[in-house]
Amino acid sequence: MLRLNGAQALVHALRTENVRHVFGVVGGKLAPLLHAISREPGLRYSGVRHEAAGPLMAAAVHASSGQVAVALGEMGPGSLNLAAGVGTALNNNLPLLLVTTNQHRAAAYPASGMFMDLDTQAVLRPLVKWNAVVHDPRRMPELVRRAFREALSGRPGPVHLDIPQDVLAASADFADDEFELPAARYRATVGPRPAAESVEAAAALLRTARRPLLVAGGGVVASGAAAQVQALAERLGAPVVPTQMALGVVPSTSPHFIGHGGLIGGDAVIAAFEQADAIVAVGCRFSSWMWDERGPFARRHHKLISINTDPSALGQPAVHEVAMQADARLALDDLLAALGAGPESAAEADWLPGLRSVRERYEARLQALAREEAEVMHPAALARAVAAAMPADALAVYDGGHTTFWSNDFTPVADVRTRFHDPGMSQLGFGLPYAIALQLLHPGRPVFNLTGDGAFGFTLQELDTARRLKLPVVTVVHNNAAWGVIRAGQRAALDFEFGTSLEDTDYAAIARGFGCHGETVTQPHEVAPALARALASGLPAVLDCRTRFEPHPAMPAFGRMNRFGFEGLTRTSPASLPPQGDIKR
Repeated sequence: MLRLNGAQALVHALRTENVRHVFGVVGGKLAPLLHAISREPGLRYSGVRHEAAGPLMAAAVHASSGQVAVALGEMGPGSLNLAAGVGTALNNNLPLLLVTTNQHRAAAYPASGMFMDLDTQAVLRPLVKWNAVVHDPRRMPELVRRAFREALSGRPGPVHLDIPQDVLAASADFADDEFELPAARYRATVGPRPAAESVEAAAALLRTARRPLLVAGGGVVASGAAAQVQALAERLGAPVVPTQMALGVVPSTSPHFIGHGGLIGGDAVIAAFEQADAIVAVGCRFSSWMWDERGPFARRHHKLISINTDPSALGQPAVHEVAMQADARLALDDLLAALGAGPESAAEADWLPGLRSVRERYEARLQALAREEAEVMHPAALARAVAAAMPADALAVYDGGHTTFWSNDFTPVADVRTRFHDPGMSQLGFGLPYAIALQLLHPGRPVFNLTGDGAFGFTLQELDTARRLKLPVVTVVHNNAAWGVIRAGQRAALDFEFGTSLEDTDYAAIARGFGCHGETVTQPHEVAPALARALASGLPAVLDCRTRFEPHPAMPAFGRMNRFGFEGLTRTSPASLPPQGDIKR
C-alpha cells in the first residue's frame, strides 16, 4: 500500500495525466499541496502576481500544446480571483484544472463564519464544465479522473476541484497500482467517428456544390486536422475561413485563404457567406464573430454540413443539412475517402479566384492605410511594421479590442498554434499571461504580445512574473491613450465623451521599473530597430508605441453584429446603437 496525504495523491494523479505546469499564488492553506509539487520533478510551478493570470496561462498551455495545466487559488479571495481568468478557457473550449482550497471540513460547506469564508464550488460552478468538493483524501484519484474525463470530453473546457485544507493534509492508504491506471482506461482518448450515413450524405451534397465554403474552428486545431482541411479545400476548389481559434489552419499565403475570423476578416469573408451554396463547418460554433443583424452568416438556405464533438453545437445557432457528432480529423478523413478521386469538383470556375480578387483588393486598401503619413502613427502602419520585423518563427498573441483587428490583418500566419486570440470571452489583458505561458513552453522562440494600452493595464503586473522567471516576452503596446473604440462609440451614438481618457501613462518607464527593457516608439521606421534591441536585451520588453485611433474597415460589420436581436424586440432604432460592443475596448 501507498501512504499519501491528499496533496500527494493529487500530484500522483496529475502525473498520470502528464500534467507539466502549475500556476498560482502561494497561500498558507495551500502549503501541503505546494510542498507536494515542490517534490515532484515533473511539475513546474510558476508563481504569478494575481490569481486571474493562472487560468489564462493554463488556457494558453492547452491552446499551444494540447496539454492540460493547473491553476491554483487560495481560499476566499484567492479562489474568487480565478473567476476573472477562467472565463477565457470556458468560452474558448480550452480544458484546464482549477484547484482551490477552503476552510477545514468542520468549518466549511456550510460556512461557519470564519474569515475568508466562500462557497467556492457555487461561485465557480457557472464558469466550469464540472466541479466538486473533495471531502475525503481516499476519493482523490477517482475525482481527478472524473475531472479530466469531463474536461476533455464533448465540448472541452475547464473543471474545478475544491479541497478543504485538512483533506490536503490528511493521509490515506492507496493500492500500489492506484496511480498507474492509464488514461485510456477511464476516459475516451480517440474519436468519436461519424456515422457512415452522415458521411455519405455529406459527400453527395459536396459532389454537386457550385460554391462550396469551408469554415474551420478550434476543433480542427485540437484534433490536428489542418492537413485534412487543406486537402478538402483542394479537392473542392473551395475557399477557407479559419475562425479566430483556428488561425493558421490554412497559411495566410495559401491560394484558398480569404481572411481570418469572420466579420473582421475582410470583404471576401462576408462575400463568401453571401454567395456560398454549401458550407462545411468543422469544429466551430458560429459565434457572433460570424453574425450580422440577422444572426449567423450561415443562413437557412445554405446546405450546411456541421461537424462537432459537442452535440449542443449541432443545429444551434445555425441549422444544418447534415450533422456529424465527430472528431474533426476522423470526420474529414472519412469524408475525403468517401469523395475519393471521383469526378472533378463541381465548383464554378470563377468561385475561388473571384473571392481571392476581393481579398487582394481588401489587402491593397489596408496597405494604403498603412502608408498614410502623419505626426502620430496610424495603427495600420504600426501593425505592418511589427509584422515585417517579427522573426519567422515568432509566436504572437492578439490582445486588446480594436487593436486585435489590425494585428489580425497584417500578421502573417504560416501554421496553427502560432497566433492566439481570445474571441470567446474577449478578456482584456489576457495577452501578457498568455505570452508568458507560451515562452515557458517554447524557450527558444520569440514571443510577442500585441496589445492595446487599455488592455495592457489589466495585467501589466505580470511583467514581474516574466522577469522573475527569465522569460523574454516582447509586448508591443498600441498606445492611443484612450479606450478608443468606446470613445468613438460615445461620440457617434450620443455625441458625448466620458471616462475614456488614458493619457500620460509611460508604459516603457513602467517596464523599466519592473527590471524589464522599455522603449517609446513614435514612428513606423523606429519599430524594427526597437524590436531588435528588445530581443537582444534578453529581458521581458515593452515597446510603448504612440498611435492614434482610426476605425478599422470592419467596424460597420461589427456594428451590424451588435444590432442582432434589437429589431422587433425594443423600440430602440438599430441605427442609433453604438457601432461596438462593450466586450471590445
